Amino acid sequence: MLRIIKTAFTAVLLLAVSSTLTVSCNQKQETEKKVTLTTVKTAEKSKKKNILFYGNSLTAGYGLDEEASFPSLIQDKIDSLDLNYRVINGGLSGETTASGLSRLDWFLEDQPEVFILELGGNDGLRGIPLEETRKNLNAIIAAVSKKFPSTKILLAGMQIPPNMGLEYAEEFREMYAEIAENQNIGIIPFLLEGVAGNPDLNLPDGIHPTSEGQQIVAQTVWKHLRPLL
Repeated sequence: MLRIIKTAFTAVLLLAVSSTLTVSCNQKQETEKKVTLTTVKTAEKSKKKNILFYGNSLTAGYGLDEEASFPSLIQDKIDSLDLNYRVINGGLSGETTASGLSRLDWFLEDQPEVFILELGGNDGLRGIPLEETRKNLNAIIAAVSKKFPSTKILLAGMQIPPNMGLEYAEEFREMYAEIAENQNIGIIPFLLEGVAGNPDLNLPDGIHPTSEGQQIVAQTVWKHLRPLL
């Protein structure tokens, strides 16, 4: 009789242990599943889409800390809205459309969701023939579109003082709208709207915006960029 009781007790004990192990295993699997899902979601969120600002010293934030440049201010705005985008500042002081075209491949290794093209100002200040500037801008746009057809492109319009003559300056200004229309891309009519010509918003050279000027430029850019995000 005692042997029967012991056998029965052992069976109950084994059943209890088995149930405990099963519940524990199920709980562990559920926990691992939740951790895995969380990891996947975190990884997906970390894969930010790129916004590439491609330009000259205006984009680079010449004479200022990097944080004061308008691309950096755009990144701050994006972060404040918790949007899943990363801004890349591809500005280089002294850049012309020709040199911009020659180094473009370096910046197209990863697809930009949005490509903002800010070049041509140095061409105008140097009096480079408009045909060449127009050709290079079109070539840059075509290269981006060919490699990444889904990338949205914004062309930043620019204006120059009439040092090279009124006719040249006027044709230069109109060139951007013509290119944008022909290429069927977005345009920022004038990047330095509200900033150009104001000594309080530009460095002593009269060309590059101060930190306050960069803030206005960022607002101008954001107005045209936000609908694309």
